[in-house]
Amino acid sequence: MAGRDADDPGSAPTKLWGGRFQQATDPVVERFSASVSFDRALARYDIRGSIAHARMLAATGLITPADRKAIVAGLEQIGADIEAGRFAFQDRLEDIHMNVESALRDRIGEAAGRLHTGRSRNDQVATDLTLYLLDACRSAEAGLRQLRGVVLERAREHVDTVLPGYTHLQRAQPVRLAHHWLAYFEMWTRDAERFRDLRGRLDRAPLGSGALAGSTLPLDREQTARELGFVGPSRNSMDSVGSRDGALEFLSAAAICMIHLSRISEELVIWSSSEFGFVELADAYSTGSSLMPQKKNPDVPELVRGKTGRVVGNLMTLLTVVKGLPLTYNRDLQEDKEPVFDSARTLGDCLDVTAGALATLRVGRERMAAAASDPMLLATDLAEALVREDVPFREAHEVVGKLVAHCVEGGLDLGALSKEELRRFHPAFPAGAPELLDVERALEERDLPGGTARARVEEALGEAAARLANEEEDAE
Repeated sequence: MAGRDADDPGSAPTKLWGGRFQQATDPVVERFSASVSFDRALARYDIRGSIAHARMLAATGLITPADRKAIVAGLEQIGADIEAGRFAFQDRLEDIHMNVESALRDRIGEAAGRLHTGRSRNDQVATDLTLYLLDACRSAEAGLRQLRGVVLERAREHVDTVLPGYTHLQRAQPVRLAHHWLAYFEMWTRDAERFRDLRGRLDRAPLGSGALAGSTLPLDREQTARELGFVGPSRNSMDSVGSRDGALEFLSAAAICMIHLSRISEELVIWSSSEFGFVELADAYSTGSSLMPQKKNPDVPELVRGKTGRVVGNLMTLLTVVKGLPLTYNRDLQEDKEPVFDSARTLGDCLDVTAGALATLRVGRERMAAAASDPMLLATDLAEALVREDVPFREAHEVVGKLVAHCVEGGLDLGALSKEELRRFHPAFPAGAPELLDVERALEERDLPGGTARARVEEALGEAAARLANEEEDAE
């Protein structure tokens, strides 16, 4: 470093990397490369992996039963101290792994030096991160079950609440609010499936892969894999330590889920405005203005919408980190953890507050019904009435388009046009608009699978409840 004598003992840092290096790491480099401020989130997984490794070493005769007993007891004590907040993390020891190993040496002495037998920090880190990701997936699935339970319950309450469905944020056709909210149930179900599917691809233990090529020692990788809950050891040591697609897939699933949360948040923001008045958020999920006492701001959904950017950004960060790395491990991969930890925490928080906001909001049924009563929302039904009279749809579409233009230009009510007025535009109209255009009938005639007819919505509610119950049973 410029301005510092590399041999100056007064600035000598604390760490020497074994016998190969004659010079200690520069303090600036230590600060630059330290990760314990964030990778301490891996502590419980590091303890678990190390205990499994110690037991395997003893079972294969690589360490004595006495050493195993001392190591396991020491690690359990360290784990308890970390969970209780009593552990003093030291930045000079760089990461969680060295912090644990140093603390173990202080507690049990020489036996601690045998723990790293047959292990590299490369496969140690990969194992810890994989265990973390498995738990993060389970946590996301649990949050999504809670959220879907809430939206399912609210949908049950609003089978008969009608509002406009929108395209391009323009009123399009009337739908049941239950049908609208069940659309999010389906999105969040696919989100849960992505996390569950990922767990199936995280089922191989990296431990025992060493730095990249395995070990000459008689390690029992099957034993450590079983103890840690994996189906078996990973199939390729180089892939194990050099790949991060598990983290990438988690970040991708989290980003997609956040996009879905952001979409409903956007609707809550719009719907809670005075212009819409479709919903009112509970006070517990709103804030006031520091200046305007009348304001009730939808801060919770706005924050969810805003935090979506950081989760999407985390995915982009790790994609960029990994894209140019040759096999196998490179120090760039230290940058995998902060995006993962941040996304897991952010997603969990957003799932919780969205569930709370949906559970407590008040629905403005009257405002929704008034908006859905606009006869223009049934223009397609008018065209389909002609189709039933054997008029080609494109011709019917053009006819009704002209009718709409006629009403807009003349300030007329489309729903009030008589049979004679309609037949001026096409002789096949079988009745007047009052007979042809009815919101309830429009809903009930959409009786195809996945449609908004009452029977289909109630069927969908039952199927959704059964799927959710099965997931909850499987999670127990």
